[in-house]
Amino acid sequence: MRRAAKKQMMQKRRHRRIRGKVSGTAERPRLVVTRSHKQIYAQVIDDVRGHTLCSASSLQLAKSGGLGDSNGGNLTGAVVVGAEIAKRALDAGVSTVSFDRAGYRYHGRVKALADAAREGGLKF
Repeated sequence: MRRAAKKQMMQKRRHRRIRGKVSGTAERPRLVVTRSHKQIYAQVIDDVRGHTLCSASSLQLAKSGGLGDSNGGNLTGAVVVGAEIAKRALDAGVSTVSFDRAGYRYHGRVKALADAAREGGLKF
């Protein structure tokens, strides 16, 4: 098996294992983080109803000029997206979330996004 295919398979396995334990409800929706090499995305999801309550991404913020000099592939871009998802979640009436790191290790951009969301007022 190619190394890249094995890494992707293991990441999907970790994500399935995490999703077996973490689910979003109306009182405590799930904050899921997805990252690629160039972008980072965050969504607040109510799994009971199957609705996305709010979302933010570095791609969306770059088009609107909200990222400034940073991009989604670095820590400063993740901090901006974390602050934006916290603001949008609070506007949607969500103050407490359960964090779903989607199989990614809790360091780097994922950790920066989570810390910025906490500083923005989300509790998890």
